[in-house]
Amino acid sequence: MLDIDSIRINFNTSNLFWLNICLAFLLFGVALDLKLDNFKYLLKHPRVVIIGLASQWMVLPLVTILLIWILNPPVSLALGMALIASCPGGNVSNYAVHLAKANAALSVVLTSISTLAATVMTPVYFGLFTLVLAKKERYSNTLVLDPIKMAETIFILIIVPLIIGMSVNHFFPKLTERLKSPVKSLSMIIFLGFVVIALYGNYEHLKRYLHLVFLLVLVHNTMALISGYAFARLLRLNTIDSRTISIETGIQNSGLGLILIFNFFDGLGGMALIAAWWGIWHLISVFMVANLWKFRPIAARETIHE
Repeated sequence: MLDIDSIRINFNTSNLFWLNICLAFLLFGVALDLKLDNFKYLLKHPRVVIIGLASQWMVLPLVTILLIWILNPPVSLALGMALIASCPGGNVSNYAVHLAKANAALSVVLTSISTLAATVMTPVYFGLFTLVLAKKERYSNTLVLDPIKMAETIFILIIVPLIIGMSVNHFFPKLTERLKSPVKSLSMIIFLGFVVIALYGNYEHLKRYLHLVFLLVLVHNTMALISGYAFARLLRLNTIDSRTISIETGIQNSGLGLILIFNFFDGLGGMALIAAWWGIWHLISVFMVANLWKFRPIAARETIHE
């Protein structure tokens, strides 16, 4: 297992820049279908937002700890699982929720809040995880996030494309109707293209070490999706909001996770491989789930605006 900690994942500043551009474009496409009326639902139903955040900040960490204790992976892989569970929701979730015909406005708000709160929540949660892991094998490190960098992330990747997309929708409705179809098609190409590029760029590492992390990530991500949906339904949310919270819980910002691994853990192989494969796999899994839900009818009484 020591060999896995010596590998380096193909992920650099240039990759991150273009990934951020792609994610911003995806969110712009989502915003073309959003109106201020969508957010009135959230103001009338703050309980939904609280449940969504609780799923990310309470349910997912508890599920992760349980899986680590049951599956007992090597420490570097366990740390990767812990860091992923400590990261905020990924921006791709907004597009996936949109694709699933769920509550895109709720998704945007949950992603925005969790991303901003990550300046505090990610170090705190990862610190708690390491205390649990220390009972198996001692590992200590200090994880500090730059709040200014995090503020830049939420502003550039979420707020800016959201404002632009909603502004175009509001002030230029005819142009919006012409843009929706090509933007959605291009978004789909970007979505699938990123999966292919990510697989190709790390093919050798994945071929050699995938068997070590495939099951871990598969089980972890599946349990995140299931627990998010079950938690929302248990608290009697409607199907649309439950689907949204499931996707928000199942998609974590693995790009941020990789950045933290490179900055604070010297690219520790086991951690990096978990984060890299999670970033690939959660796109595949949520794409399948979103398309499944897209074609499954929802009762008329469970529309977003009640």
